[in-house]
Amino acid sequence: MSQASYKLMNMVDEKTRLAGSNKMELLLFSLGSTEVFGINVFKVREVCESIPITKTPNMPNGVEGIISLRGIILPVLDLATCLNMYCEPPRTKLIITEFSSHTQAFLVADVDRIVRVDWEQVKSPQSIGQGHSSMITALTELPDGKLVSILDVEQILGDVIGEPEMPAIEPLISETPKPVFFADDSALARKRIAEVLDRMSLPHQSANNGREAWEKLRNIASRADSDKVDLKELVSLILVDAEMPEMDGYVLTRHIKEDGRFKGIPVVMHSSLSSLANKKLGQQVGVDAYVAKFHADELSVMLTNMLHPA
Repeated sequence: MSQASYKLMNMVDEKTRLAGSNKMELLLFSLGSTEVFGINVFKVREVCESIPITKTPNMPNGVEGIISLRGIILPVLDLATCLNMYCEPPRTKLIITEFSSHTQAFLVADVDRIVRVDWEQVKSPQSIGQGHSSMITALTELPDGKLVSILDVEQILGDVIGEPEMPAIEPLISETPKPVFFADDSALARKRIAEVLDRMSLPHQSANNGREAWEKLRNIASRADSDKVDLKELVSLILVDAEMPEMDGYVLTRHIKEDGRFKGIPVVMHSSLSSLANKKLGQQVGVDAYVAKFHADELSVMLTNMLHPA
């Protein structure tokens, strides 16, 4: 086994030990202000600095330029500009990220450390009761009392590069309704998922995080029991994100699979995290299928295959 393969397998084994623990690891960084930000380490390829940034004309607001990293050209997003924050330069460190089938560099002022946090301690901005940017998907508090703002990097990327056009999607023809339940903490993701489901003529319900999803799903199951109806008539498929405040998609999937009332109802993980480690995590807790964000055509094909197999 090569050294690179050995390191990859070690990384996979280390990350799979987080499955079902409702924990995640955050890379902490700053933008030149006192505020602390975090990004899931699953989305980070590496951290580097002193790479020349080439200014290019007609770039979208927030794109500082491009870099060449081992022969690959990557756009550089200045996170302070993306968040409409005025922060004194210099910002010289680059966080190379990979998610939603895109690779890009985030320009930041400083990178601190990696911390492991419980998803139960990660709250949505609304539950904290403060007014926060729509680019912040969640907040958590460190042992020293500092608040960490976890960025909705999918929303940031979508705002900067634009949302892809929705492909032609055919309705799913079925003799009976096929309701879909989905959970995602990103407003952008919920919007895109709903668009796909609407075009497929699939009724749907949703939740903003894993804990809310589990509460709603248990209520739906209880209603099915009391009304003496098959639960599959109310929920035919469950679509879960991997990263969610309060309860992540892995723990949510484990709860669903351990509850006999949901037997036979497929759980599909729809995540911007598409690495080998994340797929292995999903398999470990019983995910039935995995589809990467945000490919509307792939999502529609997967839904068709799962809900109306040939």
